[in-house]
Amino acid sequence: MTYKIEVKPKAIKQLKKLPKDISERILKKVILIKDTPQSFMKKLESINIWSLRVGDYRVLIDLQEDKQLLEIIKVGHRREIYEDI
Repeated sequence: MTYKIEVKPKAIKQLKKLPKDISERILKKVILIKDTPQSFMKKLESINIWSLRVGDYRVLIDLQEDKQLLEIIKVGHRREIYEDI
């Protein structure tokens, strides 16, 4: 099943701050996984958030299977992405 993709305003700001080639890679990867997202992402422990690896960057996604929705909530470098979640 194909999932719908939504991007939170905070994640849009974070994407705009990244170099253009990095943000394009991230968006291409998200589009690539929309048919079978679980096989490309890792579920974080103790919270219902999934992490997608794109090189040194991570995309935190709220996977809502009942709504067939991938909601991008945070984008950033792997050293900083897991702070404040």
